[in-house]
Amino acid sequence: MRSQTVIGGGGLKLNVEDGGNPHGKTILFIHGFSQCHLVWHKQIHSGLARDFRLVTMDIRGHGLSEKPCGVYGDSKLWADDVHEVIATLGLKNPLLVGWSYAGAIMCDYIACYGEADIAGTNWVAAVSAPMRALSQRAFLGADFLSVVPGLLSRNAQESLESMQAFVRLCKHAEISPEELYLTLGYGLSVPLHVRIGLLSRELNNDDVISKIRKPMLLSYGDHDAVVSLSMARHIMSLVKHAKLSVYHGIGHSPFWEASRRFNRELRELRNAT
Repeated sequence: MRSQTVIGGGGLKLNVEDGGNPHGKTILFIHGFSQCHLVWHKQIHSGLARDFRLVTMDIRGHGLSEKPCGVYGDSKLWADDVHEVIATLGLKNPLLVGWSYAGAIMCDYIACYGEADIAGTNWVAAVSAPMRALSQRAFLGADFLSVVPGLLSRNAQESLESMQAFVRLCKHAEISPEELYLTLGYGLSVPLHVRIGLLSRELNNDDVISKIRKPMLLSYGDHDAVVSLSMARHIMSLVKHAKLSVYHGIGHSPFWEASRRFNRELRELRNAT
């Protein structure tokens, strides 16, 4: 993977990793809340790299991207980030793969730029809007909602304990100590003002989603403690051509917990678009 800086919305510097087959169809991976590009390890270091160009980005405020204050509430900025990655790297009709919070980011992009420059979307345990919207709370797990106040706390110990609980909630099975400390590390590297900015956005993207015409694959685990399977059902009620892939016994991270199946289905989707 080759690291480079892309200037996103409002001049913010974004870290982008570009690799795989430069002549293959492109897949653009967008991670979720308090994560980073490293979550896609099992896709980047897989057979997908032989056939597809694989691009990952650290969303604003995360990973190696810039983390200024006050730049997380404007949908146009989020949309510009994705647009500039596509334009700067010359990505031709990439398939957008959005995990968790990235569902809202994909909506930001589509609302501002439409679907002309993308091949389709893969919604991976994704939400259609940030949790501040009252309608979203019905689609979120009770255990996740219980740790949110701690994630937004200025008390260091409470923040640490809540982030550790959140990291564990992202997988159904118990994770290894190595994985725990890796994910805890990049989770805690996201400043408090960024976490507050992401979770306080007020949006309802049902109208945006209902107008999507490109292929949509919904990849959701039925043991997800963060985003309920009802979120996928809701999206399907808005987009009749969307296809749902339910991962039985899997939690919030099907791309990690069931990577072989996820990669196979992602390959099929990308080949078909």
